[in-house]
Order: sequence, then structure tokens, then C-alpha cells
Amino acid sequence: MTRLQLATCTLLVAACMVGCNNKRSTTTGGGGPGGETPVMSLAWSEYPSWSVFGVAHEKGLLNKDEGAQGELEKKWGVDIVLVQADYDTCLSEYGNSTVDAVCMTNMDSLAPSLGRDSVAIIPTSTSVGADACITVGVDSLEALKDVPTYGLEKSVSQYAFERCLEIEGANPDDYEFKNMDPAVAAQGMQTGDANVKSIMVWNPFVMQTLRDREGAKRMFDSSKIPEEIIDMVVVSKSKLAEPGGEKCACAILDAFYQVNAMLADDAERDDTLKALGEKFSSLGVEDMEVVVKETQMYATPKDGIELFEKTEFKDKTMPMVVDFCSAHDMLDEKPSVGFGDADAQLNFDASYMQKVQEGE
Repeated sequence: MTRLQLATCTLLVAACMVGCNNKRSTTTGGGGPGGETPVMSLAWSEYPSWSVFGVAHEKGLLNKDEGAQGELEKKWGVDIVLVQADYDTCLSEYGNSTVDAVCMTNMDSLAPSLGRDSVAIIPTSTSVGADACITVGVDSLEALKDVPTYGLEKSVSQYAFERCLEIEGANPDDYEFKNMDPAVAAQGMQTGDANVKSIMVWNPFVMQTLRDREGAKRMFDSSKIPEEIIDMVVVSKSKLAEPGGEKCACAILDAFYQVNAMLADDAERDDTLKALGEKFSSLGVEDMEVVVKETQMYATPKDGIELFEKTEFKDKTMPMVVDFCSAHDMLDEKPSVGFGDADAQLNFDASYMQKVQEGE
């Protein structure tokens, strides 16, 4: 699975995860304060703007292994440990403090913050078409009322489904959303399962289904709700407060922006897209051009800072996401969410992007 696994379910099974008692954050000898190099572990899973960190390792910007440093780790005087795993495993390891930082969505960051004060240090991307409702033989919203839509329940998929219906002036209560593994739902539609006429999935399932199933069409997609589904890097507040914590965060952000600079360079774009595609569903350059268009990255510090400081995101989007999660029993209680608020359980803090922008 990729990023849209249900956070609350994975947190319940966290205690059962293999290796959960082996915390992946240590302090090793090196060039930091007192002769020690600060270490920060980041868990990432396969998704366009998170696979960037796998590319950063390949390009020598970061070295994924503890005790070895890439170019940017040396620049910032830190050691970043990259831990690649399935999305649900990443959430579990962050929830039980096995790793210091994790790549996850704004929605999925709420539940872990109830037990571990967290800081969103960077938005990496937003879905603008990557999450889509695909139908076969269903040509209108009115007709969609008569068939179930299959997708991952209590997740970004269901959020996007209901929000897009609202944008269209429809009442989500009039539509049936049924839980099904997105890979199974997509496969069912692709192979002509007569019971699967509507699915809500994300890339690469969207791309594959539209390509492989004759008559498949987009009913609607997340381009209707830009900057509501946000992919991010979230770090433990306590880890950031340790000596070198800020520099570790800056090294992670610096790597993200440098890979994006490669994507923006015509001479390096194809090679970087190819490397990114190898980390995301083994897609080729042509497919990745579509993927990065529908998963719009916050490619510079300026882009990310603007989102975290945007009034609509602070005052409308995040409260709406919290309310959705609460209404769908995804949270035991609502966490406090703040922007530049050190006391909030989930704090969206643009200061790390500002430090990287200023080169501090």
C-alpha cells in the first residue's frame, strides 16, 4: 500500500510491528557539538514527492545508512537515516517513536499527534488529479447514486470522494462508499468485474485503469480540491528540540528542494524523472510527466511557506479535515492544530523552510 492507509488502524497494531523496540535514532561520533553528529531517522514510502528521498540517496545528496554522510549531510553536519517501508508501517513506526520523522498526509498526521507532539516542517505535494473517481457505464452524478463506489474507507480517498460531491452541489449522504483495498478495486474494474462500476483510487491505479479498461472515465478528481490533500514531512517535536535537531530538519528539506531543482532543469529532468519513476511503481518518464503534473510538488521553500501561511489553509482547510476525521470516527478526540504555535499538538512550522531558503 502507499500513502492512504488508515492511520488509526495502523497505530492500533503498532505494538506488534517487528523491530518497534529498536529506535532508529542515535548519536554517533562525528563533527557535531562535543564531537557527536546529530542523527535523525526519516521513514518514507512509495509516492511521487516522498520517493524524492530515495532519489536524493542515489544522487549522493543523502546517504540512507547510519554512520555515512551524503553531500548535504556533510553541509549541515548531520546524519540522516532513510527508512523505506509501506505507508502503514511508516505510520506505525512514527506512532510508537521508532523513527523520528515520517512522510504522511495532513489527514493522517492528526491521530499520531494525539500521542506524540508533532511538527509539520514541509509540504511536499498536493493532489490535483492524482485521486480520482473512475466509473464504467455511469455517466452522471445522479446515476452514481445507484451504484456503490469502492475505495479505502476512512482515508484521503473517502475525503476526496465526499468533498468533490460537495463541490458539485451533491449530498455525500446520497452516495454509497464501500471499503475495498484500492488495488483490488482497480483490478476489479480493469478485468471487467460487473459489480465494480465506480472506484475512488489514486495513481498509479488511476492511470492504469483509464488505460486498461475500455469505457472507463473520470467522474471527478482531486483537481476540484487543490491544496486540501497535502503530503508532508512530520517530525517529533522532542526530536527537533534536541541539539542538532533543526539542522537535521534543514538537511532533509535541502535534499527535497535540490531534487526538485533537478526536475526543473531541462538538462536533468528526464534523468531525474526516470530515477523518480523507478522509486514509484516502476513508471517510465512519459508516465511520470503525468504523475508529477497531478501530484503538484511544493518545489521551493517559497512555495511551501506560502501554503503554511495561507489563510484559507489555516482557517478553512485544516479545520475541515479535522472535522471530517472526527465525524468518521478516525480520531478519539481532536488534536490541537496550530501554525507557528509551539504548544499545539500538531504545529505547521514554516521556520525550517525559511532557514533553508536563507541558507542558514
